[in-house]
Amino acid sequence: MSRNIRLKALQVLTIAILVTVFFIEPIPQDAGYHQFADGHTKMGIPNAWNVLSNIPFVIIGILGFVIARKHLSEKALVVHKMPVLIFFIGLILTGFGSAYYHFLPTNETLLWDRLPMTISFMAFFSFILSFHLNQRLGTAALWPLLFIGALAVFYWSYTETMGFGDLRFYAVVQFLPIILIPLILLLFPVSSYQQKYIWLILGVYLTAKLMENFDTDIYHILSISGHTIKHIIAAFSGVFFLLAVWSSRDTNSK
Repeated sequence: MSRNIRLKALQVLTIAILVTVFFIEPIPQDAGYHQFADGHTKMGIPNAWNVLSNIPFVIIGILGFVIARKHLSEKALVVHKMPVLIFFIGLILTGFGSAYYHFLPTNETLLWDRLPMTISFMAFFSFILSFHLNQRLGTAALWPLLFIGALAVFYWSYTETMGFGDLRFYAVVQFLPIILIPLILLLFPVSSYQQKYIWLILGVYLTAKLMENFDTDIYHILSISGHTIKHIIAAFSGVFFLLAVWSSRDTNSK
C-alpha cells in the first residue's frame, strides 16, 4: 500500500469520526463522577490519597523537563524540542490541577484537571505526527492542537454553567489521538526512535482508564482506590515518553 493511500485512509477515518460527533447528542458530565471510592480525609486533606497520588506527575514532569531540555540541546533535535518540553509542562500542571480538583471535586475545579491533560495529549500527538508523518506538519500542528484542546475543555466547562453540559468535543480531543496513534505507528513506522515506548504509553493510558472505571471494586479488594492507582500509573507515561525521546536521533524533514 502506497504512502499516499495510507495517508488518505487516515484522513478519511479522522473526518468520519469528526463528522459523527455532530450527530451525537450532547453529553453532560455525570454528577456521580465526583464521588470517589476513597473519600477519607487525612492530615486535614479531603480525598487525601486521590490528592497526594498526584505528586508523581509533578516529580516526573520536572525531571522529564530538565533531562529532555538538556538531551534535546545535545542532540540538536531543535524541531522536536517544543512539543517535548510542553508535554512535561503539561504533566507538571496536571499534578497540580488534579490535586486541586480532588481537594474540592466540582465541575468548576475539574476544568483545571482536564486543561493541563489536554496540553500533554496534544503535545504528545504533535510529537507523533512530526516523527511519523511529516516533521513540518507536526511542528506546525502543535499550537493549533493546543488551542483546539483548550477550546474543547473551556467549551465543556461553559456548557456546564449554562445547564446543558457537552463533553463531545473534549472526548474527541482525548480519544481521537488514542485511536489514530496506534494506526500511525503501524502504517508509518520509523527507525528514528524506539517505538516500543509509545506502545507502553498507550498501555499505561488504557490501564489507567481501567483503574478509574473500577475505582470502587479495586478499593474493596486492595483498600486503595482504583483512582489513586490511576494517578500513579498515568504519571509513568512521562517516564516512557522520556525514554522515547532519549532513544531518538535527529531526522531530516520528510
